Amino acid sequence: MTRTPMDPQKPAIVPPEDELDAQTVTEYLRLHPDFLLKHPDAVLALRPPEREIGEGVVDLQTFLLDRIRAEVTRLKATQRKLIATSRVNLQNQSRVHAAVLALLTATSCDHLLQIITTDLAVVLDVDVVTLCVEANGTMLPGARAAGIVRLPPHAVDGFMGPNREVMLRSITEGDASIFGAAASLVRSDALVRLRVSSRAPAGLVAFGSRREGAFHPGQGTELLGFLARALEFSIRTWLDLPA
Repeated sequence: MTRTPMDPQKPAIVPPEDELDAQTVTEYLRLHPDFLLKHPDAVLALRPPEREIGEGVVDLQTFLLDRIRAEVTRLKATQRKLIATSRVNLQNQSRVHAAVLALLTATSCDHLLQIITTDLAVVLDVDVVTLCVEANGTMLPGARAAGIVRLPPHAVDGFMGPNREVMLRSITEGDASIFGAAASLVRSDALVRLRVSSRAPAGLVAFGSRREGAFHPGQGTELLGFLARALEFSIRTWLDLPA
């Protein structure tokens, strides 16, 4: 049967698979020269023709195609990783925003402590959250000690170092001096320094997860830093403390 030449101004119509033949595929590719640019996966299925080029002559065609295939595979893996990371970042951002909104619902200082030590664990999808304050003779002025973990003087610097604001650890067991009875659940944690007021002792908020690697040093800390500033402001406001 004689084929009618395809009009380049009209879109190509691809017949069902059982009607495809070499001429149809060739005509389609001729009308769509950017096909491989839009569908790089197709390159992985191609096999270059063998060529007789003489003894002692190196044919780079197969080598170059193998490199292209490897590059396409690498780019696909990178793309999948970026997409997964973006999804996790967006999810974490939504959780931190929800946590800040939860802080704004506090109706008293005691209620705020309950939100921090109970509700935030659910909102942030961690297993335990504790608010720790160095007990330099007194606790936070006006705050009840029931919702606060007491730390010895200079303990915050001892845990984090004098200049670090956030510390992420992928560990094997939680610290009982921070997480108390829940320490046995913790397999990774995040410690965030709190500077509530010039009139308040040093403190930190600790997030613990039973999933090893849930927190690790390679993670970004901007969202945790933002949450810490919101915590500082909320505590300072309810206790009527200066900055």
